[in-house]
Amino acid sequence: MASTLVSSTPKLLSHSSIPKLSIHRNLVAPAVVSALPEKFSTNRSFVNSLLVLCASVALSVSFFVTDVDSASAFVVKTPRKLQSDELATVRLFQENTPSVVYITNLAVRQDAFTLDVLEVPQGSGSGFVWDTQGHIVTNYHVIRGASDLKVTLADQTAYDAKVIGFDQDKDVAVLRIDAPKDKLRPIPIGVSADLLVGQKVYAIGNPFGLDHTLTTGVISGLRREISSAATGRPIQDVIQTDAAINPGNSGGPLLDSSGNLIGINTAIYSPSGASSGVGFSIPVDTVSGIVDQLVKFGKVTRPILGIKFAPDQSVEQLGVSGVLVLDAPPNGPAGKAGLQSTKRDAYGRLILGDIITSINGKKVSNGSDLYRILDQCKVGDKVIIEVLRGDHLEKVPVVLEPKPDES
Repeated sequence: MASTLVSSTPKLLSHSSIPKLSIHRNLVAPAVVSALPEKFSTNRSFVNSLLVLCASVALSVSFFVTDVDSASAFVVKTPRKLQSDELATVRLFQENTPSVVYITNLAVRQDAFTLDVLEVPQGSGSGFVWDTQGHIVTNYHVIRGASDLKVTLADQTAYDAKVIGFDQDKDVAVLRIDAPKDKLRPIPIGVSADLLVGQKVYAIGNPFGLDHTLTTGVISGLRREISSAATGRPIQDVIQTDAAINPGNSGGPLLDSSGNLIGINTAIYSPSGASSGVGFSIPVDTVSGIVDQLVKFGKVTRPILGIKFAPDQSVEQLGVSGVLVLDAPPNGPAGKAGLQSTKRDAYGRLILGDIITSINGKKVSNGSDLYRILDQCKVGDKVIIEVLRGDHLEKVPVVLEPKPDES
């Protein structure tokens, strides 16, 4: 009987046989065991143990003989886990990407063979949505020399752009596109006056028009000064960052950890020519005032003296410190006040003009100092200019005026 019981146990080679084994053991085995002769009653516990052992072996074998697809059902895939700072960075990128645009600079060219006039891309850059009226802010050098401009939004829809105004001295320009308001996502405007060295910053751009990119870093310096690519006039209080600014990122936003705009990425200093050098951004406090004037008036009213001055190296060769006046047109502010220009006498000898040494008591050593002081003044202000005329100092009052093309 025992041999018959063992031989009648089904062979367990698949998952389908496992439930049959369980039913057979639980329902049939007790009946069979109870039907055993009395002399085998002492072996009941042995038979129960044998059945349990067979079931365990069959279950183990089934894991090896089953197919790969069935085995994969037992694999538990854990979801990707990110740290809190990573989640914050991902969220910042996703929330601000719709505000960043791609700008294509098109120039008119004539084909040498067919004489057809074509529009060819001569440059590109990034920008960002300023308001729901369709104003786009970018760098002036991104749009310089363009005959037509195209702005591509994050959803890859492209629009022709019109130049509202620009400030060459600060490398800022404002465009406008006729896009539905529901497609325009203005970027949150922050403050740059309270920035600290070491705080995290994020640069978003659209370098090649394919997709947006994000680079991170920290503020590595404040109150830096760079020169405008268009006019050479100094741009003050510039933010220095080690966040990589790739080619085509010019005009894109620099954000703080809250996702607020704190600057416009405008330049990179890299001795190797790569995009791994030191980046510079125009602070948002400077940008906001310029954009407001460009949107309202289409121009920036900045005071001027109305002079042309010599290069700083020429003045240094003379052994003096200051700004040498080469020309002061009589219809300009300096000319009206009586500043003297550099000229030649009847024998061709050079007679130096006035050398500006200070304005309102602030020392002027070079052209950058002159621009820096004028940036703090307004049109209509009366300033006292101290000049070296010949071998003596004189003080000349001058009323500042706007540029002729801005009046």
